[in-house]
Amino acid sequence: MNRVVFLCRLEELPDGQSRGFDPLKTGRDTVLVVRQGRDLHAWRDDCPHQPGAAMAWRKDAYLNRDGSRIVCHAHGARFDIATGVCTLGPCQGQALTRVPLLISTDHVYAVLSGAD
Repeated sequence: MNRVVFLCRLEELPDGQSRGFDPLKTGRDTVLVVRQGRDLHAWRDDCPHQPGAAMAWRKDAYLNRDGSRIVCHAHGARFDIATGVCTLGPCQGQALTRVPLLISTDHVYAVLSGAD
């Protein structure tokens, strides 16, 4: 069964930036969202190389220096923002798990499956 959970207002996601969310109130960010212009990409904050390890090196810091890749700061794996595929690192070829989003007017919601 899917749940729709409010994450934030669209204006709270700056273009070219990432942000982590704790939609299930577990005490740690489990979803990360990257905004690229009008496009939003959401992924589970869970590296395929080391499941359960937080990917950000500090709150909301999921991107490399130039903002072109998502980085798992635990071991340096780099992921394509749009596809979630690992392009460099120990899990090359594997991918992050996409989190579907709904955008209503200026509100952003995550669609979480029963497994989340």
